Amino acid sequence: MTKIVALALQIVPGDARPIFRQIVDGIREDIANGKLPVGSKLPSVRGLAMQLTVNANTIAKAYNELVCQGLLESHKGLGMFIAKPTQLLSDEAQENCLKAAIASFNNAVMYLDYSAEEMTEQLLNELKKLNRD
Repeated sequence: MTKIVALALQIVPGDARPIFRQIVDGIREDIANGKLPVGSKLPSVRGLAMQLTVNANTIAKAYNELVCQGLLESHKGLGMFIAKPTQLLSDEAQENCLKAAIASFNNAVMYLDYSAEEMTEQLLNELKKLNRD
């Protein structure tokens, strides 16, 4: 029997993101930084709903979103597992996503009192956490 991994997700009531988005983002981050390796079994929808004290439909929506993104896979009768990474986007779609993320980042930090060098250093430190070459 596969052991269920504990998820250390935090739901922030004042966050502008909906709760399901906070869950999706938290799991995506844990996958990216290696806290949730491929094959890890996630808690059941009901189990995570009880842990986070949110509606089970919210967890189901988050899990479904992650399945659609190719990050989770459902094994009938066994549960939800971290999927082996596959690239679902074309090169052009990947580039468009990167450009959109950079534009969003620029918009969020343009009025902060940091130099480009300071922001670059912070960004590089965060990227190093993703365990990429």
